[in-house]
Amino acid sequence: MTQWIRFDYQENTEIGTLTGDTVSEYKGGLFDSPQPTGRSMPLSDVQLKAPLVPHSIFALWNNFHERAQKESQTLPDVPLYFMKPITSVIGPGETIYRPRGHQGRVIFEAELGIVIGSTCQEISKEEAVQYIFGYTCVNDVTAIEFLFEDKAFQQWTRCKGFDTFTPLGPWITTGIDPGGLQVMALQGDKVRQDYPVSDMIFSPMEIVSLMSHYQTLLPGDLICCGTSVGARTMKPGSSIDIVIPRIGKLSNQFDDLSG
Repeated sequence: MTQWIRFDYQENTEIGTLTGDTVSEYKGGLFDSPQPTGRSMPLSDVQLKAPLVPHSIFALWNNFHERAQKESQTLPDVPLYFMKPITSVIGPGETIYRPRGHQGRVIFEAELGIVIGSTCQEISKEEAVQYIFGYTCVNDVTAIEFLFEDKAFQQWTRCKGFDTFTPLGPWITTGIDPGGLQVMALQGDKVRQDYPVSDMIFSPMEIVSLMSHYQTLLPGDLICCGTSVGARTMKPGSSIDIVIPRIGKLSNQFDDLSG
């Protein structure tokens, strides 16, 4: 199991691995067999950023049995997904902002994120593990009223695509089996979401396999696996933690834009 990070150090953005509180620097691209530089530094001396700048962001809807049952949704035959702009990405410790002038609800959604490590097309479920680089924590933020603002067209990209609406990190964890993971969201000190990955309608391996039959997946693609019950409205000044034991804890604050 390895934790890959992206960080600012001495006015440069670098990649590396984290072991305890020690950062080991690497050179090269994250998906191009990066090599260690031999330099290391304390975690306290670096500023963590989003662990990758995604190539594309895909996000699933209606992918959990418990939520589908609670909301009386029909179980889908294939993954239902939309895309988010990469400009929505922020890293750990950064602030999620309400869109300027928006007075409606902005909700958090704790999700498991799959990071694709190599190009894949029309692969089987059994082959998928070879193409997955690792996993990270994602907060799929939503300005929910925009979704249904136009009765003729549900605006998934708009309601989920604002700047700061895709916090991810704090790192990418490799070498783990996602099947036994638990995904949690903490609002302040209260647990709001707590659900197992095993409740997914489509498992991470099935998601990658099926989506690879719809389009070629490329290194750096991020797939957000959808969320279960418990997503709630964020209040300005509140902190939101997305916690997936064995992966990490992604912490961000929500606030209004000034002016």
